[in-house]
Amino acid sequence: MRYLHSMIRVGNLEATLDFFCAKLGFSEMHRMENDKGRFTLVFLAAPGDRERAAREEAPVVELTYNWDLEAYAGGRNFGHLAYAVDDIYATCAKLMAAGVAINRPPRDGRMAFVRTPDGISIELLQEGAALAPKDPWASMPNTGSW
Repeated sequence: MRYLHSMIRVGNLEATLDFFCAKLGFSEMHRMENDKGRFTLVFLAAPGDRERAAREEAPVVELTYNWDLEAYAGGRNFGHLAYAVDDIYATCAKLMAAGVAINRPPRDGRMAFVRTPDGISIELLQEGAALAPKDPWASMPNTGSW
């Protein structure tokens, strides 16, 4: 398992980029606009992690800006921690066997979400290419929120 990123939701993308980049010295590593989902993702690397982050060897901060403005209260702006795993299906099977609910099953062979006992979301991402979809994961519904 390898730590990838922490995600925070932001209400003002430009102000947040100014804070992280202009004031703290972070660098924008990657940006993704999703018209259908109506959000923008911006991945930032800390000053000492730029070169390693470019090689995907250092964790980054993911800023998530939802275009339809929403007020975030009660810590809702913190999203999740993300980890790459060698085999998403084996990892989820092991967690399920240990009594952990798979809130968002890896139906796509790529991504799953679980929660800690305190309700913190953990995103699990398949290292490398997605695995071929297969049951029981492909037909498993979401459980709770993630």
